[in-house]
Amino acid sequence: MASTYVRALTLSHFRSHKRAAMVLDGRPVALFGPNGAGKTNILEAVSLLSPGRGLRRAAAEEMARRPEALGWKIKAELITGGRFHELEMGAEAGQSRSLRIDGKPEPQLSLAGLTRIVWLIPAQDRLWIEGAEGRRRFLDRITMSFSPEHGDAVLTHEKAMRERNRMLKDQVRDATWYAAVEAQMAEAAARIVAHRSKAVARLAAAQEGAETAFPVAALQLVEAEGSEGLTTAEAFASAHALSRPRDLAAGRSLIGPHRSDLGAIYAAKQTEARLCSTGEQKALLISLILANARALKAETGAAPLVLLDEIAAHLDVARRAALFDEICALGGQAWMTGTGPELFAELGDRAQYFEITETDGHSSVTQTGTDR
Repeated sequence: MASTYVRALTLSHFRSHKRAAMVLDGRPVALFGPNGAGKTNILEAVSLLSPGRGLRRAAAEEMARRPEALGWKIKAELITGGRFHELEMGAEAGQSRSLRIDGKPEPQLSLAGLTRIVWLIPAQDRLWIEGAEGRRRFLDRITMSFSPEHGDAVLTHEKAMRERNRMLKDQVRDATWYAAVEAQMAEAAARIVAHRSKAVARLAAAQEGAETAFPVAALQLVEAEGSEGLTTAEAFASAHALSRPRDLAAGRSLIGPHRSDLGAIYAAKQTEARLCSTGEQKALLISLILANARALKAETGAAPLVLLDEIAAHLDVARRAALFDEICALGGQAWMTGTGPELFAELGDRAQYFEITETDGHSSVTQTGTDR
């Protein structure tokens, strides 16, 4: 079974890294060093090898090293499906991000055909107790890993909805104007619902019967009032037309996938995720990321790249060892960060180790050996 991994990574003026170069062999990658040294910046660079704005959702100008602000560049050698690809992306000062694949300019969506990447970062730890927007974004990221075209559906829906909301705020009453925009929204909404439903089903299948130390999370799509049961473009278009008086009063669109939520239950305890302990909530998130990776491997034949920021610090030794065993069993390349090498002791020679240090605002990357 062909694997997908980054064979080499070079950063230039990216975040805290003036220059960093890493040579890799496909094994899991353990990055360790003090907080603020630049470990997450490396994970962010890897996350940009898939469509989207990366794990921090940052704008291109935010990624440039300060105070120079000269622009930044990432080069990666990628092995996928037994084939080699050279990726180069970056942004000059004041310019948007550009991408070249094997020397040719390409749109960001082209990355979907090369890499599938899943990640878990500390900012997601409060996913189950904060607002629905973060859960939608979490689900959409997972959904895009299965259906890369989902991103286009979301963008199309958002663009059409902004236009409809503008008309609602301006108290436009012409039904003809609304009908055209609502048709675009409805078609995109139907695709979004279908993609999300398939993603939830795939996660459920990947969790069912899996031997894992992490709890099963039973997921459910929760639709807002008025959106229940809507699955087709025709149904959404009809619902938008009927909802216009209510939407005019609110000044915004009240029906559609932009108001969906993701519900989760700790299956073994039949307890809603939001009511679980902090440790249980973290374990549920890890379970979903691992299920996402297993499902992608079953579907595509190759494990995705897995990015886990500060993952080891929140787990006891037994569960940490179990996590590493599951990652290695996937057979893909996982990138993990932690404050010290002792957090990765259970990996042994199954991983590559890099120490990240910071001096006067400049990050350095040093490989420390593979037999720690």
